[in-house]
Amino acid sequence: MVTLYVDADACPVKDEAIEVAGRRSAAVILVSNGGIRPSRYPEARVVVVPDGPDVADDWIVERCAAGDVVITADIPLASRALEKGAMALGPTGREFDGESIGAALSMRAFNAHLRETGESRGFNAAFTAADRSRFLQALDRVLTRSAR
Repeated sequence: MVTLYVDADACPVKDEAIEVAGRRSAAVILVSNGGIRPSRYPEARVVVVPDGPDVADDWIVERCAAGDVVITADIPLASRALEKGAMALGPTGREFDGESIGAALSMRAFNAHLRETGESRGFNAAFTAADRSRFLQALDRVLTRSAR
């Protein structure tokens, strides 16, 4: 059975991930440093890890396996999941793979440099209905592929 791991802190598509996974008979695990009420997500296992940098990421990476799906906006986590053979998908529907992850990591480092030097303020684009729609389509495609 495919397991869907959701880096749940600030993830805008938890409900959608659970809905699609339910249709595909995939297990869902929401991993968070806190702030998620398990009763709101009875269809998913909610794991609350201790506070700290990358604790949720480490928990996910230790458990994900080939064929599983990791939903995250965290590019280093996506990279680590890919190394384990899992698939990685961003909440806007961006799928990370062996070809795209290097460029994504480089762009992340470049943007961090711009923020550190004051050249950029680092504002993120607002999450839109189009992002949600792209995510739903991408998750359906990824789960179809993982079932093969």
